[in-house]
Order: sequence, then C-alpha cells, then structure tokens
Amino acid sequence: MRSADQDVSPPPRTVLEGRIRERRETLEEFVRFTEDFARKHDEPGTLSVRHLQRLIAGARPDGKPLGPVRPATARLLEHIFGASIRDLLAPPEKSSGALQPLRVAIAVVVRDTEVLLVCRRDDANTWQFPAGIVKPGTDPAVAAVRETLAETDVRCVFVRMLGTRPHPMTGVLCEYVLCDYVTGEARNADVAENSDVIWVRAADLTRFIPAGRIYGPVLQALDLEIPATS
Repeated sequence: MRSADQDVSPPPRTVLEGRIRERRETLEEFVRFTEDFARKHDEPGTLSVRHLQRLIAGARPDGKPLGPVRPATARLLEHIFGASIRDLLAPPEKSSGALQPLRVAIAVVVRDTEVLLVCRRDDANTWQFPAGIVKPGTDPAVAAVRETLAETDVRCVFVRMLGTRPHPMTGVLCEYVLCDYVTGEARNADVAENSDVIWVRAADLTRFIPAGRIYGPVLQALDLEIPATS
C-alpha cells in the first residue's frame, strides 16, 4: 500500500518545470506543443524531450550548471511563457518576480443565433470555443480575433469583454471575449490542434460543452440558462 506522500509530486526545481505542470501536460505533450507553436509563429527554435528534461532540472546530470541555452530555443520559450529564459530556469524562490500568469483568450463568436466551436485534436475530441495564448502586452480582444482567424478562417470583430476566471479544469487564466461574425467560411485552418470546426445553434451549445463547464457570463450573453451550481 502506498503512503500518502507518494501521491504528492516533488516541488518544481525551476520556474519552467512549474509552468509546464500548470499546463497539465507531459513533457512529450509540451514538446509537441512547442513544435506547433514554433510553426505558427515562425520561430526557428526547437526542443527535444531530452533537452527539456535538462532545462527543467536546472542543472546537468552531474550537478554542474547548465551551459548557455541556444538563442533560438531561449527565444521560443520566452515567446511561449512571456518571461526571460533566466527567470524560467531559476528556482521558483529565486525568480525575479517578473513572470506573468499564463493567460488564454477565449473567443465567443456569434453569427445570428449560432456560435462558433472547434473540436480539439485530443483523446476526448473536446469541443470548445476558439482560443489562444495572450502574450504579455497583448490585448486579449486582439488575441481572440487573431486566433479565431488562424484556427477557423473566420473574421470577427470585438464586441465586449465577458470576464475572466481560472479555467475549472486547467487553472489557466481565461479571458472571455464576445465577438461578432464578419465574413469567412468556417473551416479547420489549424489541423495540428483541431479536428473540426462548426457553427452550432446557441440553443444547442450544451450538447457540445456541458453547461457546468461554460462560464456563466458566456451563457448569459447567449441567452442560455445558467445552471444552479454555476
């Protein structure tokens, strides 16, 4: 029988390790994400699982300090997390404090009585609203409009902010943005991350996403009933 402390992960050795844990991803999954991110954002940096293991440890296997990180790799990680490579590779207690929480813009795009959804390419084929990481200094509304176009080929315009909350499953800070459809035929423009893109009647939204997982102000904006437990 396992003792209780065997179920507790050791504290992160570096800020980078902690930030990857926040994403609820394995190292292999994070490396795949960096490949997609680099391709989408024209970043030349690359990262292998073995290299990432060394980086998150904060030292070489023999205990000696890490050597300089390749500039392209450093720039890639800095772009993803919005922090300097020095901060990312520091022990959490020695960080400069300049790190910002990972933020994601969630685009709730409305066309008449319909709302736009994407199906994530994961084991559960999860349906959700178009979403993308908000880089430091970027307006979430700009990120939401840009990511919608990149993922679905749909052009939309910002209407208003619906609110902010930590995601109930991942803990990532989500900024919800209401947008109006302008033009474009919805299609899967990001086959690396998504398997499908569709318009659904707002009234049918909870057939795709459980009502308990939808942010209350989103339901209000779509004139849907808010569950009593929300």
